[in-house]
Amino acid sequence: MPRMKGTLDVIQAPIAAEMEEFERKFRASMQTKVLLLDKIMGYIIKRKGKQLRPMFVFFTAKISGGDPLPEATFRGAALIELLHTATLVHDDVVDESNYRRGFFSINALWKNKIAVLVGDYLLSRGLQLALEHDDFDLLKIVNNAVRELSEGELLQIEKARRLDITEDVYFDIIRQKTASLIASCCAVGAASAGADKETIERARLFGEKVGMAFQIKDDLFDFGTDEIGKPVGIDIKEKKMTLPLIYSLQQADWLTKRRVIFNVKNNDGRKDRVQAVIEFVKKTGGLEYAVQVMERYRDEALTILRTFPDSPSRVSLEQLINYTIEREK
Repeated sequence: MPRMKGTLDVIQAPIAAEMEEFERKFRASMQTKVLLLDKIMGYIIKRKGKQLRPMFVFFTAKISGGDPLPEATFRGAALIELLHTATLVHDDVVDESNYRRGFFSINALWKNKIAVLVGDYLLSRGLQLALEHDDFDLLKIVNNAVRELSEGELLQIEKARRLDITEDVYFDIIRQKTASLIASCCAVGAASAGADKETIERARLFGEKVGMAFQIKDDLFDFGTDEIGKPVGIDIKEKKMTLPLIYSLQQADWLTKRRVIFNVKNNDGRKDRVQAVIEFVKKTGGLEYAVQVMERYRDEALTILRTFPDSPSRVSLEQLINYTIEREK
């Protein structure tokens, strides 16, 4: 089957009505009588991104037999959004980051103390939503993803100190940090639709493969080519070891490896050292290798997806996978 492209609006068509309904329900779930908190919740909703997570939940629910979507699917999508947003708010505090998706972060506008409390509120709101409706199966899936996300972040911090990450460790990190969340979206979609254990596991594994491809695509942005985007070198500046760099270092002789690692460790934001690392990766085939691995995960995800019955939602999911790894930003 040829690869399919499409804008998010076209891809979203089979669940457009459900996404609108979700938007209304999610806004309602964020309302609070505390004025400051209500103001911050409104700001969080305003700066939302492409809404890929709810899309994965709804599409997976539909291909797993949930058509029309049950209320549990909307709650599952809201639960993921609440708990994930909580982790992002806390991440910005940890990273001392002032921006997220082109908007000021919560900690930049309201300082760290309020940002931590807002993250805690979102976490408790998600737990409350699940407990009010006895959605223990959905809570178990999402809680597992949040735990893995935290473990992945800590593993990356631990390894970043020595810059000795192997491919296996790298895959462990991104499986926990990125893939676990998309995997949980798909598992929640299937579980909320009343699917059996085998179908839920198949949906989870599908999401994990998509998440792995998604993160490798993100890694590629850092090195920038005409096809991929502008060379920014953010990961290199932050001393993060990504797949293109790990592969290139494996191919290098001892002296070259030592020089490149020195430039990563001591770049201090210097453009010449960051650029030297980017050029090294380009010359040693790191980008091509990462693209091959990304496409392998994409193909594995598509193979799993095609075990589900054909439907407009399955077609859109296939388009969504290709969109996530062909996007320009």
